[in-house]
Amino acid sequence: MATAVDEKEAMGSEGREIGGNPPWPRPAYSWYVVGVLLLAYTLSFVDRMILTLLVAPIRAALDISDTQVSLLIGLAFALFYTLLGLPLAWIADRYSRRNLIAVGVAVWSVMTAGCGFAGSYATLFLARVGVGVGEATLSPAAYSMLSDYFPRDRLARAMAVYSIGVPLGSGIALILGAFVVQAVLAQPMVELPFWGPIEAWRLIFVWVGAPGLLLCLLLLTVREPFRRGRGVAVATAEPGQGRGLVAHLGAHRAAFAALFGGMSLIGIVMYGAIAWIPTFFARSYGMAITDAGLWFGLIMAIGGAAGLVMGGSLTDRLFGRGVADAHLRVMRLSMLLGGPLLLATTLMPTPGWAFVMLALAFPLLTMHGVGTVALQLITPNEYRARMTAIYFFIVNLTGLGFGPMLMALLTDHLFANDAMLRYSMALVMAVALPLAAIILTLGFRGYARSLAEVSGPPATS
Repeated sequence: MATAVDEKEAMGSEGREIGGNPPWPRPAYSWYVVGVLLLAYTLSFVDRMILTLLVAPIRAALDISDTQVSLLIGLAFALFYTLLGLPLAWIADRYSRRNLIAVGVAVWSVMTAGCGFAGSYATLFLARVGVGVGEATLSPAAYSMLSDYFPRDRLARAMAVYSIGVPLGSGIALILGAFVVQAVLAQPMVELPFWGPIEAWRLIFVWVGAPGLLLCLLLLTVREPFRRGRGVAVATAEPGQGRGLVAHLGAHRAAFAALFGGMSLIGIVMYGAIAWIPTFFARSYGMAITDAGLWFGLIMAIGGAAGLVMGGSLTDRLFGRGVADAHLRVMRLSMLLGGPLLLATTLMPTPGWAFVMLALAFPLLTMHGVGTVALQLITPNEYRARMTAIYFFIVNLTGLGFGPMLMALLTDHLFANDAMLRYSMALVMAVALPLAAIILTLGFRGYARSLAEVSGPPATS
């Protein structure tokens, strides 16, 4: 694998090195890199979320419960996505982040296709684990790369655009899935050459996994950037040593606790909602799952993208004016404005009103995506990929691992009625979102202090 700091390639024609660092890359090329990474993130969420539209045929084919389906959606993916994110991030901090992402894309694409050929619940579970392993390479390396492509007062917008992959990928999975599922499931069995008859729903996994292999070629056009700001890690260890990372976490525990705690609670709600909203519309209002997925997909793709850009732009503006805790303030605002609307969605008497509430909620809720930018600004370059992996370990293991499952457990065991899914969702939202806002508020002062100690006060580039 190529070394991470190939300075000659990173500098290219950008000019001579100044003060140990080359000039920032050309904005046009930096935004091109954002576009490629956005495409990767979008495909990752298409592969990750397509299963949410296949709950009914998977349950019927494998004779499993809502809780078992939630394990496929959440824990099977999240456990290995988060656990293996740590050693993979160690690689990203030392070697080519671009190459690591390309390998990961190939792995998760092949494993997504493999979900379609799983012959049992156990093999499908293992295939979902493989998807998680592949996707674990992406965000820690991508966030680290973007921090070396953009000055920090422009970083929130760049990462916001990259993060559009979450609602866009999930939305595409639901929008395209609505049409593909309807068309494919109209013919229960399909005859494959050299394979024989196969259940039609299995082919969907193959179709959504295939584009990732083409993306691997596009990633070869992305240059590994110069690593900026190396050598500013805490003095308790040599740069790059694990002991230094632990010491850095301890020295700034107030800021990290606010970010990790607040985002974990937000993740429980967001991942749970994304997993169950199509099924909620089907069970509560009798809608066809494909219709519910189509409308929810449009709301996610458009509203989610708008909210991320809005949150990133607002944060950059506040940060550029010297508001050190701007990122946490925007995250709290997201919860205070969007949370009540999302809760109202689950309690509306008609599907029309539920979609109206959902359409209003999503742009506001997705403004919280600036949390990943806040993490980069208080982390030295030597630790960024690993710190991002720790962040995803905590936030995704909590949110993705337990959000869908918690709602399913409440439905299966507290209410013991599939039709009561809406109340399971509402209960989780009513508890988690106010707690997230409180934790973020408590972290304002600690985050501002950590920012000043690690990288100095806010300043424009």
